[in-house]
This record gives sequence, structure tokens and C-alpha cells, in this order.
Amino acid sequence: VQLVESGGGLVQPGEPLRLSCTASGFTFSSYYMSWYRQAPGKERDLVATISPAAGIINYADSVKGRFTISRDNVKNVVYLQMKNLEPEDTAVYYCYARRYESIYWGQGTQVTVSS
Repeated sequence: VQLVESGGGLVQPGEPLRLSCTASGFTFSSYYMSWYRQAPGKERDLVATISPAAGIINYADSVKGRFTISRDNVKNVVYLQMKNLEPEDTAVYYCYARRYESIYWGQGTQVTVSS
């Protein structure tokens, strides 16, 4: 089982960025997929969740209207489109998969928002 995040980097405030998480080794289309983030010295927080068929999508209040989660069940990829990034969005972003008691984490990708 693998969850591999990509797309992180250094951007200036107000710029967009898209993260991708490519899954393998499990039935991706049956899993809820989420993005979490963890800033230095802080707890890991839930950013967004999408249900297996994308019928249910939820966001943390801090990213509503700026971030969009989506998935491609053919390519086994979940995306996080981020716009109007703020310095407070700086964190390591993790991909997360869950189906009942079956849980997987990616290794994380760094997003730094700084001028």
C-alpha cells in the first residue's frame, strides 16, 4: 500500500498550488480520502475529506472557499487545489485513506507560503 503526495513547494501569499496524492495497493474507489496538515509545533489537523463517490465533501472552516478537494477513481488520485494561499497555510500536508478500520497515511509534502 502506498500513498504518495506531490505538488508541494514554496509559493508567495495569494498564489495557488495543487497537491496530488497517488494511491496504490488498495481499492481506492472504496475509501474516504482526506488531506491533513501539520504546522511546526502544532497538531495534525483535518483539512478536507471526500467520500468514495465524491458525494460528500467537507472542509475545515479555515480553508472553506479557498481549497477544493477532488478525486479521480480511474487514476487513483486525490487532489487538493489551493488558492489564495496564506502564510498560515504553511505546513506539511498529508494524504489519508480510510475504510472502516483500514487506515493509510502518506509521507507528506511540504507547503511553504512566504514572501
